[in-house]
Amino acid sequence: MAIRVPRRQLFIGGQWTEPIRRQTLPVVNPATEDIIGYIPAATSEDVELAVEAARKALTRNQGKDWSKASGAVRARYLRAIAAKVTERKSELANLEAIDCGKPLDEAAWDMDDVAGCFEYYADLAQGLDAKQKAPLSLPLDTFKGYVLKEPIGVVGLITPWNYPLLMAVWKVAPALAAGCTAILKPSELASVTCLELADICREVGLPPGVLNILTGLGTEAGAPLASHPHVDKVLPYLYQIVFTGSTATGSNIMTSAAKLVKPVSLELGGKSPIIVFDDVEIDKAVEWTMFGCFWTNGQICSATSRLLVHEKIADEFLDKLVKWTKNIKISDPFEEGCRLGPVVSKGQYERVVKFVSNARKEGATVLCGGARPGHLKKGYFVEPAIISNVTTSMEIWRDEVFGPVLCVKTFSTEDEAIQLANDSQYGLAGAVLSNDLERCDRVSKAFEAGIVWVNCSQPCFCQAPWGGTKRSGFGRELGEWGLENYLSVKQVTQYISNEPWGWYKPPSKL
Repeated sequence: MAIRVPRRQLFIGGQWTEPIRRQTLPVVNPATEDIIGYIPAATSEDVELAVEAARKALTRNQGKDWSKASGAVRARYLRAIAAKVTERKSELANLEAIDCGKPLDEAAWDMDDVAGCFEYYADLAQGLDAKQKAPLSLPLDTFKGYVLKEPIGVVGLITPWNYPLLMAVWKVAPALAAGCTAILKPSELASVTCLELADICREVGLPPGVLNILTGLGTEAGAPLASHPHVDKVLPYLYQIVFTGSTATGSNIMTSAAKLVKPVSLELGGKSPIIVFDDVEIDKAVEWTMFGCFWTNGQICSATSRLLVHEKIADEFLDKLVKWTKNIKISDPFEEGCRLGPVVSKGQYERVVKFVSNARKEGATVLCGGARPGHLKKGYFVEPAIISNVTTSMEIWRDEVFGPVLCVKTFSTEDEAIQLANDSQYGLAGAVLSNDLERCDRVSKAFEAGIVWVNCSQPCFCQAPWGGTKRSGFGRELGEWGLENYLSVKQVTQYISNEPWGWYKPPSKL
């Protein structure tokens, strides 16, 4: 089945807009290494146009068109977008799979989540109306007060390539629900479905400039967006950059934002642990261990890629884990039953293979995988790797691979497992597998992480908060916390007594 990648332009002010410099970037199918299309390459000049369009949308008709419209009005647009995503699910899933390499079944699941995320935030947008003017309990009966929640303004959204449309929508949906206007800059490695989101917004009649989408390189489009001053004297709103990606890039964005005193929300990398105790049902625990690290071709910021398995069951567990892993179907994402496709790019392929090679050089044992599958001569495919005999000083234990690579250590006590789990600069997620739920509760509380899974790994629901601690970033996406990220809180206090305040003595009457 031939899949045609639509030729799109930048989406600015509700219109398809050719980049000022008329540059493009190739779209490469990671399963074949073939160029299958092109995306427009935005630069700083296009960022200026998009920011201007977002500003105009924010204040058009004194804000009544969007930012000061009722939540119910915005909810109607979000639900219309959700319906279109569902209607175009098959098309969008095909484009996602061919663009970033994830198995088609996973891409289809993502599209369900995209629609669900828009529906969820439509409900929250509508619920905002009832929460306005929430009364404050004040200690003096001569005053009354209430709280207003207002959109923070124009927001810049910079998103990754592992969940190209879904992680964009994690930001777009709550931003629009709050009444913000936005500029989305998806990763240059996988932007196709985000441009189709623009087409959907155009179809449903989203007011011009409410959502602008710029594809292009991070240095050429993302950096100017992150550092844009937003001309506060013209539009005196607070601005926010919301970013998902690597820790180094996040640090650069924080530096740019700090110069302009802008708030920043960062969801960055991870090197998350999964602890398997000796009372588990081994086959069940093996599958969750695999899913936690090899789902999405191992390219998950929250991947539980550090396995801590109790020494009593380690030999049996690893034997079964290797056999199960070797049984994973690695193929073109469109083949039926595919469970592991290619990583996203040649650069990512080389990075993953080098991590495995370095682990071997440092003295670790590669139990399986870590190289190109023998039956696939083209494409950025890497067999899922399991690496044992790892020390805590090794690169493979400490650094994020962002590929299908699992490293393993054993432990003897609960305290040792917790110490090893928390021995990381990251703190995004952690998983614990045990039939002893009291133990699971203790470990959950002991994890230095923003997300904990008990007897599973990687489930994600848009109703639950998402984010980490330490060098995994700060702030929370999803759930009601995701909406609050785009709202500014204003207190209004009124003096209601008929009596004068009486603090100052009045001047004597002449």
